[in-house]
Amino acid sequence: MSIYDYSFKAQDQSEVSMSDYKGKVLLIVNTATGCGFTPQYDELQELYELHQKDGFEILDFPCNQFGNQAPGDDEEIHSFCTGRYGITFPQFAKIDVNGENALPLYKYLTENTTFGGFSGAMGLMLKAVAKKMDKDYKNNGNIKWNFTKFLIDRNGGIVARFEPTDSLAKVKERVEEVL
Repeated sequence: MSIYDYSFKAQDQSEVSMSDYKGKVLLIVNTATGCGFTPQYDELQELYELHQKDGFEILDFPCNQFGNQAPGDDEEIHSFCTGRYGITFPQFAKIDVNGENALPLYKYLTENTTFGGFSGAMGLMLKAVAKKMDKDYKNNGNIKWNFTKFLIDRNGGIVARFEPTDSLAKVKERVEEVL
């Protein structure tokens, strides 16, 4: 299967196909509104504004699987993100990224990448949390926390996976290389 064979729900519950994004460079991210990483929305929006004209899209998938940090329904989450962070990139219906109810797109992404490790002070805390949730966390591709990002090239290939503790400067650099 190709990444373009997957579909998911928009906020209004209409069906969206990944094939709508053929030929674009994508950054797919699972987000949460009440997370320590939520301020990344500012840098993500800056990156989007800088490169949308170049064929770049950020696909935002709210997820409540990590510490219940994405409470509320799709409309409440969207209102928070547009009001507080001014996001203009596409935000979709809330999903699961791990487990039996995981969005098939995320199953594809996690089965075709490996966990890259956490860094920095926040990484120390996340290592402990990840280990409690999954003793084998270092050896599988499951999402470990909010704001994990996947960079997809114009042909639908997975170029990179970024963990939440990776700097947005590193993400920006790779996006610009792929563009």
